[in-house]
Amino acid sequence: MRIAGFLFIRNAITYSYPVKQALLSLLPLCDEVFVSIGNSEDDTIGLIQSIGSPKIRISHSVWDDSLREGGKVLAVETDKAFHQVPDYVDWCIYLQGDEVIHENDYPIIRQNMERYKDDEQVDGLLFHYHHFYGSYDYTGDSRRWYRHEIRVIRNDKQIHSYRDAQGFRKNGRKLRVKLIDAHIFHYGWVRDPSAQVNKHLAFEKLYNLDGWARQVAANESFDYSGIDSLQKFNGTHPSVMQELIAQKNWHFSADISRKRFTLKGWLLYWIEKYTGKRLFEYRNYHILP
Repeated sequence: MRIAGFLFIRNAITYSYPVKQALLSLLPLCDEVFVSIGNSEDDTIGLIQSIGSPKIRISHSVWDDSLREGGKVLAVETDKAFHQVPDYVDWCIYLQGDEVIHENDYPIIRQNMERYKDDEQVDGLLFHYHHFYGSYDYTGDSRRWYRHEIRVIRNDKQIHSYRDAQGFRKNGRKLRVKLIDAHIFHYGWVRDPSAQVNKHLAFEKLYNLDGWARQVAANESFDYSGIDSLQKFNGTHPSVMQELIAQKNWHFSADISRKRFTLKGWLLYWIEKYTGKRLFEYRNYHILP
């Protein structure tokens, strides 16, 4: 069984993406990892090359910054990276530049790849998510955070990135996936507050939200306090994240008992907490039994 990883990245240093850690978490699982580096204004390529792994295959891309509706350029760049993967690969693992896999989950990921390798009904594998917010100590637990997403896909070039690259489709239809007991650790909302402002100024332009971006630009640092609901994270972080966690140079503390919900929001929140079911959840996939 041949496994490849793939991701795209641009300006990783400028916007404090933990892409080095993302790649380090992919390497033990993969025979090769394909990285598409966009036209950057910093030394992103030097950062990737500093990993020094012979498994890493770098390609270069020029982003079309005119694609400013709904983050479409992100899907385009995902597909560019995916199409670098050779035909002899069986499974592909996709990560975004702020996502990391925990080493404890390697066995279950490999086990499921082996199990469904020859089952053509299975287009991919669905992962649970930890969405960290404000610091490495808290995760979001409200409906604003997606609970699952596809991060392993079959090496079938009829599969393409969908909308803003959060998920995938095959010839326009939702993928058929198996939900596995593994997590993606998402650190997109954990940065020094000043770096978080800069990241959002750049990122939201991809969604054509210039008015919102100007509003954010008026602040020198990102206000993490405006979140609806958080919970304390009591697990362990991937080992590749330990250096970054030790370097954290800002403070964020949250009162997890404080919630900001409408009446309807409270009702849906407690239904999910007590039953494990999220009513009216959007799913860009079909979960196979």
